[in-house]
Amino acid sequence: MEVIPAIDIRNGRCVRLEQGDYDRETVFGDDPVKMAVRWAALGAARIHVVDLDGARDGSQANSGIVQRIVQTVDSAIQCGGGIRDIPSLEHSIEQGVSRVVIGTAAVKDPGMLREAVAVARHQLIVSVDARDGLVSLEGWTESTDIPALSLIDRLEGLGIERIVYTDIMRDGVRGGPNFEMYESLTSRSSVKVLCAGGVSTLEDVRRLAECGVEGAIIGRALYTGEIDLSEALTISC
Repeated sequence: MEVIPAIDIRNGRCVRLEQGDYDRETVFGDDPVKMAVRWAALGAARIHVVDLDGARDGSQANSGIVQRIVQTVDSAIQCGGGIRDIPSLEHSIEQGVSRVVIGTAAVKDPGMLREAVAVARHQLIVSVDARDGLVSLEGWTESTDIPALSLIDRLEGLGIERIVYTDIMRDGVRGGPNFEMYESLTSRSSVKVLCAGGVSTLEDVRRLAECGVEGAIIGRALYTGEIDLSEALTISC
């Protein structure tokens, strides 16, 4: 299992939100590029970058910062937020991003999703963000009545190879991931699953590895020092 540090960018700064609430923001650094250098130096083979402005507003607002990250570190970069059409997806790949994450467009634009599968295939990740088991869109600001499990079944049928599943109520807060959901996802589907949200301790990392997820995306706990990245990487090997 991979341990993947998260860098969430808003207004050009490195931040974390609590439970997806844009009004509950903590700033952890003014320079996301320096943060990427820090995680890369500690051994991160992959870094998860989210353009929060893009996720909420529907267009990539921090692509220049993402490009500088790609050019500065050797770690593979997977990036999402505001990628709502094929030109944006192709632009991200051309920037050197190793994996592109789409969320809202995967639900609202089925045609774009089918084309994205054809264009990106193994480089494509669909972000499934759920609150109380129901999918949320538009940077978690729009609720739906779509069960997350139903969406994942549909994605598998379309040839999606990999998802990021985020339990929004556990994102940016302590308490641990939704282990039961991850065990269910890995046992019922061939889709590879990345966990995001609530990873707070090294024991959480151990339990996720036992759940069979492909990777654990960790944000706040790395920034506060509750998890030491070097130790987490050792556990995940």
